[in-house]
Amino acid sequence: VQLQASGGGLVQAGGSLTLSCVVSGNIFSIARMGWYRQAPGKQLDLVASITRGGTTNYADSAKGRFTISRDNAKNTVYLQMNSLKPEGTAVYYCNADQLRPEYRDVWGQGTQVTVSS
Repeated sequence: VQLQASGGGLVQAGGSLTLSCVVSGNIFSIARMGWYRQAPGKQLDLVASITRGGTTNYADSAKGRFTISRDNAKNTVYLQMNSLKPEGTAVYYCNADQLRPEYRDVWGQGTQVTVSS
């Protein structure tokens, strides 16, 4: 599969953005999808993930403000981000654990999110 992320942009603190990750290929071959982010000079961190069964997991910094969801009919995973903070400025990446026909750790290109104070 291949992943295409979009939806980043410039937003003021307190604002909202929704990121989208479109899966090219069989979304049912994917066990888990996640959104990661990397701020300038910092490591890549998990923001949120969702399994094929719909189980979600969030970083503490995202809990209560971000929501990850997947629409299998549209082959798309979303990250709804509310109450954004300047420390959320980062490049956001979509990731997938593909299981079939063999295991692959798949990454999409990043999308820049900039939160102004």
